[in-house]
Amino acid sequence: MITSPVFAGKRYAVLGLARSGMTAAETLLASGAQVVAWDRQEEPRARLAGRADLADPLAIDLAGFDGIVVSPGVPLNTHPVAEKARAAGVPLIGDIELFAQARAGLPPHKVVGITGTNGKSTTTALVHHIFESAGIPVRMGGNIGLPILGQEPLPEGGVYVLELSSYQIDLTYSLDCDAAALTNVTPDHLDRYDGFAAYAASKARLFAMQSPDHVAAFGCGDEPTCAIYEAERARRPQGTAIRADLAALAPLQADWPSLQGPHNLQNAAIAVAMAGALGVSEPQWRAALASFRGLPHRMERIAEVDGVLFVNDSKATNPASTAPALAAFPPAPDRRVHWICGGLPKGEDLGECAAYFGNVACAYTIGEAGPLFASILEPVMPVERCEMLCEAVGRAIAAARPGDVVLFSPACASFDQFRDYEARGDAFRQVVSAVTEGGLEEHCAAMNGCGQGKTAE
Repeated sequence: MITSPVFAGKRYAVLGLARSGMTAAETLLASGAQVVAWDRQEEPRARLAGRADLADPLAIDLAGFDGIVVSPGVPLNTHPVAEKARAAGVPLIGDIELFAQARAGLPPHKVVGITGTNGKSTTTALVHHIFESAGIPVRMGGNIGLPILGQEPLPEGGVYVLELSSYQIDLTYSLDCDAAALTNVTPDHLDRYDGFAAYAASKARLFAMQSPDHVAAFGCGDEPTCAIYEAERARRPQGTAIRADLAALAPLQADWPSLQGPHNLQNAAIAVAMAGALGVSEPQWRAALASFRGLPHRMERIAEVDGVLFVNDSKATNPASTAPALAAFPPAPDRRVHWICGGLPKGEDLGECAAYFGNVACAYTIGEAGPLFASILEPVMPVERCEMLCEAVGRAIAAARPGDVVLFSPACASFDQFRDYEARGDAFRQVVSAVTEGGLEEHCAAMNGCGQGKTAE
């Protein structure tokens, strides 16, 4: 666990005791802070009984507190804790801000921060893999893996690699990343922001917190990202704002089995730019790109059965994230793509995917978005209207022939039928496994009604 004397004797309230909140509370207590903690559930409160005061921050006087630590899932635009904190003059912060404040007491190290609407998880995992492969001590956290405060501090020369959502950036004020990156900015989470411009501005704050001479890398495949890049280039010394060089790496991409498609070329270019700036040599990052195995649920090659490749891209929860998955499989004489899509829609169209509709031999629509997606796709491709994932997989397998790809890239949230995208991806993996064992019908019957309970996505 990371602790710091900077918190000793100070007073904090912690609202929400899930993974990041509980870890923040434990870090503060171990650092000698006074903590008031609260969660709607009794079990996490009980874990802190006798060590922290248990009280709802909305029901107490917040004057004199040094900070209110809230989960990134708390909607700051609607939750009453935001107004109460403002009235008391107390900052709303998250666990990443606590980490930023604790950095001064850690052995000398570097921090890499990565944000973006899509691709940030893969890029974060890839940067972590590059440093690990190069023999450099490294930890990964933030919006991926374990909370960073709950991990053991690195020795001197280590690198902390953080995936940062806009929600986490909104609760952070002093994180000066040695290298930071923006993969892209497309409309998402607009229920939390006053329009798309405000959402993009939230992403841009990661770079505003940086010292001008620190490295910033940008995907620049979209207008908002390019605008942030140009603004940062204007305020920094030459060469510290980097536009990812896709052309230089494109000839090498065939050697990276888990990094196919234009989106992964960009992810790799960003990762290489940051790792190179922090001292990783070209032979080191080349070897790491070739050995990277990817993330579960993101263009995950889960099986090849009778010459048919099954790809689990359940993490594609919006059309902008699905588009590069479709682009990764251009038309070929010996390959057809069977695309399973649908779920809880985040919009009324599939606009970002339209450029790659020609790559699809047939679409299999599922979930709440099924009828909408079918009506969009039927004029341009064959469509099988399905309801459940099992049915879609079964129909795709019946139509597939050796060389084909069954691509599960939903372009939707999962909450109409599953707890989260991970449960949805696990279900796809289980269905495919059942196919190889000849038990598809029994497995689908067992799955009916499963996957309930929802979390933020």
